[in-house]
Amino acid sequence: MKPWENIISDDEQRKYRAAGFGRPSGLGKRPALLIIDVQYRTVGTKRQPFWESIKEFPTSCGDVGWAAVDHIAELLEVFRAKNWPVLYPHVAPKKSTEGGRLAEKIPSIMNIPARGYDFVEEVAPRDGDVLLPKKHPSAFFGTALASHLIDAQADTLIVTGCTTSGCVRGSVVDAFSLNFRVFVPQDCVYDRSLTSHAVNLFDMSEKYADVGTTSDLLTRLAHIAPRDY
Repeated sequence: MKPWENIISDDEQRKYRAAGFGRPSGLGKRPALLIIDVQYRTVGTKRQPFWESIKEFPTSCGDVGWAAVDHIAELLEVFRAKNWPVLYPHVAPKKSTEGGRLAEKIPSIMNIPARGYDFVEEVAPRDGDVLLPKKHPSAFFGTALASHLIDAQADTLIVTGCTTSGCVRGSVVDAFSLNFRVFVPQDCVYDRSLTSHAVNLFDMSEKYADVGTTSDLLTRLAHIAPRDY
């Protein structure tokens, strides 16, 4: 069942079908994996429910984040084995002089302890991966992401990480705008609000991306050849 089935009414879904939305795009032949903001500040250093997790980092999504990490690890193993590119758009430690609208809107993000910015060990980068510090929701805005993807000859982006309604969605819209095929594994993205998570997955599936399970995606990826360059 899709995450939005009990939130978006049948009537509303029929309206999208009637307008021709929601057609699948499929995968290309050269996928790249984005792991967005999977840092301890978004899941906590221990697997805990939300209200316990935010005692460590107020920006944590708690156990729903850890559930996604487990699925991202499955995908990452396949990408490693097939020599496909893996890129890590991530928030770098904040400086007091950076400020801006983000600091005004979410002041708690300016005081995260250093440990919070470490990548979660289970899906951490290794030599050869691309690290992309960012200061805004979209992984493309103000970064060299598009240049790296062109260099890797990628035609498809698999977008994972958090939050579904924020950095994931912003990156998906920009990827679509740049004419990449996009797939969002619904169990590899997470958000502190299950409602916002579900609604944004629905919206992305209708307009900008294919949305499905990790299991479904792994079956599709099995038919794509490894990278040999």
